[in-house]
Amino acid sequence: MMAKAAPWKKDRVTELTEILSGDGIVGIVDIGGVPAGNMLGMRSSLREQMTMTMAKKTLIRLAWEEAGLSGEHLEELLEGAVQPCIVHSGSLNAFELFAELDKTRQGRAAKEGERAPLDIVIEEGPTEFGPGPIVGEFNAVGIPAKIDKGKVAIQRTVTVVNEGDTISGDLGIMLAKLNITPIEIGLILTGAIEGGIVFPASALNLDLDGFRSDLISATSGAFNLACNTRWFSTATMPTLLSKASGEAMAVAVEAGVVNDETVSLFITRANAHAMAISGQLDSSALESADAAASDAADSDSGAEAPADGEEGEEE
Repeated sequence: MMAKAAPWKKDRVTELTEILSGDGIVGIVDIGGVPAGNMLGMRSSLREQMTMTMAKKTLIRLAWEEAGLSGEHLEELLEGAVQPCIVHSGSLNAFELFAELDKTRQGRAAKEGERAPLDIVIEEGPTEFGPGPIVGEFNAVGIPAKIDKGKVAIQRTVTVVNEGDTISGDLGIMLAKLNITPIEIGLILTGAIEGGIVFPASALNLDLDGFRSDLISATSGAFNLACNTRWFSTATMPTLLSKASGEAMAVAVEAGVVNDETVSLFITRANAHAMAISGQLDSSALESADAAASDAADSDSGAEAPADGEEGEEE
């Protein structure tokens, strides 16, 4: 006698099929290892941008087939997913979806038996712990520690676990005390399908800061090239006009053309020359010049003013 599928499984497949058949982008998220409390917070922050529906791989495969999607694509997305979850968004593209989910990445303490995702290095230096049994606990897991100036200090920088090696329970506890959380958790997108095209996570992980820097550099280079080749456009006209005005002013000044624009420059230049010459004269020369100027002023004054006797004779 053939076993019948439970009604709730059929309903679940129908629900998943409707999600997969709808408009928008569909992806697979791995939520394996994410504690329930963290999961609730992550989903709450993303609720307005996407929906996430958890299901077993068997039910996902059935719904995927009923939705008419490629099974090969699904297996590519499911590869490496410990606990898959279907994510759907009608407002984000594949790259935006990856960026939003990537923000949920965070670290947690290592548990016994878990493998280090990278080398775990303990840096030399003081800790916040006071003297006590913790010194022996650190040394017991391969972290060289001693008391220094009333605090527990790590004696030297040491790699306690290499990438891929298993982390012991005791070491995980001591790492947590040092605020080292090497196990990364989060809503990890394994890939997405948009417009019939499969985007693996590796293709969606863009270096946005690097791209922004390259874009700014390219824009600056294009603008400089356009200005140097005198390519007239709304962007280059202000710069080209300013440059032309400056060059015309320089030619007018060198040619000695006096007008409303250049006269102030000529006066400034003449004043500067006069100040330079006066700076080269000694004080006696300046005094002689002042005296000569004073005599000349007196002479002019005497020549212009009539004598009292002469005025009397005329009367």
